[in-house]
Amino acid sequence: MKSYSNIYFIGIGGIGMSAIARYYNFKGLKVSGYDKTPSELTHALEREGIEIHYEDNISYIPKDAEDTLVVYTPAIPKDMGELVYVQENGYRVIKRSRMLGEIAEGQRCLAVAGTHGKTTTSTLLAHIFQDSGEGCSAFLGGISKNYDTNLLVSRNETIVAEADEFDRSFLQLFPEIAVITSMDADHLDIYSDISTMHEAFKAFASQVSGTVITKLGLPIGAEDTKASILRYSYDDPSADFHASDISVDECGYFTFDLHWPGGIIEGCKVGIPGWINVENAVAASAIALTYGIGPEKVRHALSTFQGVKRRFDIHVNRPGCSYIDDYAHHPKEIAAAISSMRDIFPGRKLTAIFQPHLYTRTRDFADEFAEALSNVDKLIMLDIYPAREEPIPGVTSEIIFDNVTAPEKVIMVKEELMDYLKDEPIDTLITFGAGNIDRFITPITEMLCQRQ
Repeated sequence: MKSYSNIYFIGIGGIGMSAIARYYNFKGLKVSGYDKTPSELTHALEREGIEIHYEDNISYIPKDAEDTLVVYTPAIPKDMGELVYVQENGYRVIKRSRMLGEIAEGQRCLAVAGTHGKTTTSTLLAHIFQDSGEGCSAFLGGISKNYDTNLLVSRNETIVAEADEFDRSFLQLFPEIAVITSMDADHLDIYSDISTMHEAFKAFASQVSGTVITKLGLPIGAEDTKASILRYSYDDPSADFHASDISVDECGYFTFDLHWPGGIIEGCKVGIPGWINVENAVAASAIALTYGIGPEKVRHALSTFQGVKRRFDIHVNRPGCSYIDDYAHHPKEIAAAISSMRDIFPGRKLTAIFQPHLYTRTRDFADEFAEALSNVDKLIMLDIYPAREEPIPGVTSEIIFDNVTAPEKVIMVKEELMDYLKDEPIDTLITFGAGNIDRFITPITEMLCQRQ
């Protein structure tokens, strides 16, 4: 890639965009950018010396087109003024995924793909490398609670990357080792149907040079890749990597033995609660062990992992009042989180607040969302977060809400939420969604902590 002095980001506040912005800021380049709204993440970038503005205004764009690389996210509307300007005025303009692909070129790339689980799995994988002393650079899809960042930088030529299937972004990566956690239907606004999405995952597998590790049962076979294929599972002994002798304590933390082709790692414990994190731990360990990280180092790293912000993230946990936030925005993710909540807090009243993400996803999975959310004791349904989409006639939160069979349910717009919660008795509470529901985490936490 040609050397540039300026890197300008359109949509710099996105989790993937911000990691790349931090990388080039660390490298000493002049980094700046635009985002639609301020957030905790954009404020963190500003504290790190990155200039950010929040209005569509071409005057903020560096004027030297020859010395400025522009990176944008597909979430930005195609007619956005700044994007149109740089496309028409001689700047090199590339998507975030292409930028990540160029960074990864020439390095030992370890990639985590899948419709669910990739952020926790990739963050845990990066932690295994850091904790073991091996080191790695990592571009993560969430904020690691161990390191309070979504970027790790190392002199080691190993890079851990979250391989995003949205817009076929992961086809910009050519990993040495990759794990595929899931291939459930999602992003049907991009993929016409699940078979088309499966073809994209198979194309990704074909780009892996060493080993593809897939969750047991996924339709990836020898005909799809020249790489070796290994399988992992939560507890199925037919898989190359799996857990056995699984036990859970009263706080929801799991201990298990990890089976791998080299033997058994006894007494593993994941540092975050929830059964789904045993499965994520098996997946991350599979890559690390295949790479060559020692079993004892893997076991130690699992126990010291603190998780990812907004991934089953515990904010309040005291007798009679617990609050967890989770990024879950697909029915299977929600179902898994509810299952974990029931395991950790048996017999308690579970209230869920759900903000649907995207009109298309709401339309495509309305019945599945309703089925998953029916397993709580009370549902508080919010209006749809549209992100990049325009409204679709007839698609509202009601098409999920009307089919929820939970004992209690209520629907409202997000502006009404905090007033409603003031008088709402809370036993166990979980917030779900990939939109801006995270803006409520702090006020909800403060409100609950003030209660006796």
